[in-house]
Amino acid sequence: MTVKFFPNDKGNPPGKLADAELHFSGGPLDGLKLIGFGIWERKNGGRNVTFPARQYSVNGERRSFALLRPAVDSSSQDRLRDLILEAYKNHETELATAV
Repeated sequence: MTVKFFPNDKGNPPGKLADAELHFSGGPLDGLKLIGFGIWERKNGGRNVTFPARQYSVNGERRSFALLRPAVDSSSQDRLRDLILEAYKNHETELATAV
């Protein structure tokens, strides 16, 4: 699996650093990608990753339904979040050294 990043050059919405995709190689997901991840700068420092979700409305209230969910172990999302954040950190380092 490879993580690809697309920088948020427009700065809108505020705090969003980039979009991310997971590109799969090998196994049953070979040649597919999972889109919809976002890398965000937190107001109090640090970073967060949002996962693909679909928005819907109930009685005029906007809600969100996560499309990627843990099958058994809820810490699996944390492992993926950490992996994406580490890949983004490496991506930023590569960009800084390329300039």
